[in-house]
Amino acid sequence: MRRANVLVACLIFGASVELVGAEECEVCVDFLERLYRSLVATHSELSPAIAEEALIQACAVATGKENRLCYYVGASSDAAARVTADVARPLSSHVPVPKICQRLQKRDVQICELRHDKPVLDWSREILSNMRVLELKRILASWGEECRACLEKNEFVDLIQELHDGSSRGSGGRSDATRQVRE
Repeated sequence: MRRANVLVACLIFGASVELVGAEECEVCVDFLERLYRSLVATHSELSPAIAEEALIQACAVATGKENRLCYYVGASSDAAARVTADVARPLSSHVPVPKICQRLQKRDVQICELRHDKPVLDWSREILSNMRVLELKRILASWGEECRACLEKNEFVDLIQELHDGSSRGSGGRSDATRQVRE
């Protein structure tokens, strides 16, 4: 009876550790899941060479945290080390993606420290004014915009609110504030 309890406790503990690992590596799991689904959809058989080539192509267009992940695994053009085989080989063997990310974490802890940015749900002036300028710049960068003429935080807030409201995004003509973005 005691052995059975110990066995059940080990199984429960092991399952909870597995779930925590998947949550820890959210960027890795999301990126590699999308890559794996696209590979399975386009290829009947997977080889490590096909998986590695697809990884490098996906990393060529990756941005933000996913680009940082690509740097860590060596699939970006500016990476110093190349460990793409540690991703491609298990992907081609249909190893579960959370398991691949856990193995990568043993090589480089930074891989599982990457987190997706929390989306801003409230675009009010108060919320935006409480954000740091760097966060405001990141919001603009995620939209493909940049404000070189902005000197104060309230100018960034004004531009973000203008772009978010769709006054200049939806229409063909851009306002003076948005033109400053490009200058």
